[in-house]
Formats: sequence, C-alpha cells, structure tokens
Amino acid sequence: MARAPVVRIGTSGWRYPRWRGDFYPEGLAQRRELEYIGSRFSTVELNGSFYSLQRPESYRRWRAAVPDDFLFAVKGSRYITHMLRLRDVETAPANFFASGVLALGSALGPLLWQLPEREEFDPEVLTSFLSLLPRSTGEALELARRHDDRMSGRAWLQIDGDRPLRHALEPRSVSFGEAEDLLRGHRVAMTVADTAGRFPLFDSVTADFVYVRLHGAQELYTSGYTDAELDEWASRIREWTDAGLDVYAYFDNDARGHAPHDAVRLAERVAPGIA
Repeated sequence: MARAPVVRIGTSGWRYPRWRGDFYPEGLAQRRELEYIGSRFSTVELNGSFYSLQRPESYRRWRAAVPDDFLFAVKGSRYITHMLRLRDVETAPANFFASGVLALGSALGPLLWQLPEREEFDPEVLTSFLSLLPRSTGEALELARRHDDRMSGRAWLQIDGDRPLRHALEPRSVSFGEAEDLLRGHRVAMTVADTAGRFPLFDSVTADFVYVRLHGAQELYTSGYTDAELDEWASRIREWTDAGLDVYAYFDNDARGHAPHDAVRLAERVAPGIA
C-alpha cells in the first residue's frame, strides 16, 4: 500500500524577540522556545546554518529539544550560494555537511538552497552543483569526510542509518524558469516562494515533494496572511497531496510576528492536529 502524502507546516526560524509574550507564553525561557515550537508544529526551518557553519553540539541540542517525529529543514550555507555562487564548491559542501548537519539523524528533513537575485540560470553551473548534492545521509557522510583543515577537531562524521535526502532550490531570478527540466532530472524541488511580487513565483512540480516558503503576500517579510489567502494556499496544498506529493511549508513573514500565527491557521485548514 502506498504511503499517504505528508503535510508539514512550520516557520522559518524560531528565535525572534517579537514572538516573546505573543506566540510564546509570557515568561517562557529562551532556551525552551524550540521545545515550544516542537509542541505546536511538526517542522521548522533551521536558518542559522545559512549564515555560518554551526557546531555538532548545537545540532544535537536542537534535536534533543523536539519530538522524535519532528523534522528540521536545513538552509544551505550562503557561502556556497551567495559568495561562491555555486561555482568551485567541492570543499564548501563537504565542510557544510561535516559541521553537524548529520547529527540531526532522523530529524533531518529537506535541505534548502536559496540563491541571490543576481544569480542567473547557467545550465553548466547548476548541473555541476546538482550533481554534487548527496541523495542520502550515507552519500552526505562520504562528502563530509572530504572536509578541509578548517573542520579538523570539530567535524561530525557519523550517521545512525542511511536515509534518503531531499533538496529544494529557491532561485530569485526569472531566468530559472528554464531550469525546470534540469531540476526534474535531478529530483530537486523548485521552491514555491510567495514574495509579495518581489521575486518570481515558480510553481512547477520538479520532485516528489513540494517546498513552499511564504514570505508575505502583500509586504515582503512583514504582512500577515488573510483568511482568503490562507484558504487559497490550503487549496493548493490539497491539490499537491491529491497528486501524491509531500508538502513542506514555512512562513517567513516574521518582521511583525505573523509567521507562527499564520502557520497555525494554515495547519488548521489542511492538517488538523499538527499545530
């Protein structure tokens, strides 16, 4: 019997002062905020990994704070996507996976690779990058073992089982409309990103799952979602699951604290009981 599609809805990050005493109960200790996220959602997007290499002990601490069936989506390093711009990236991904990502174990969900707006579609560059991405934790471990001296003494080089890995790409140039067949060939999801019209909204299905980022419908990172807008997203999610696709959706409209509340409201529409 085929497995039923899974819907996971959460937020992009969890450590925001604006949420304290609002979404988070008054007086909740900061060290327990992720634990609270784990009690309300089935997933969260870990975005500290975008800004710098984290440490194994951090990943282990985050894993211990959430339920066994919780998943972290992990945002790939901006050093790879924004500085190297996917070029000459043999060592950087090895360092990234050696930094502790694999310490999440069964809680490791999809990996997100967000590109800068200035990055135009280059078939050769993208093909090279996609071919490098590990498709299982076993492959990720082999890649991590090729880390450089920077990671000596702080690398995490073990797994508790070989599991499949999923990847999603979030381009911000309209030229990536030409990348759909290439992504489909590598089974990498084209992220469906709602950005108040600031960046293109790609909605082609290129993998066996859909990765959604909701940055704000009216004002980027700032505006909350109306009931009608959430109804529309709920309808789209049902269409994807009806087609047998898993869906991961993350709210990033956190500037005014809307993200966790909107995540709860969307989850109530499509996946009662997970939030």
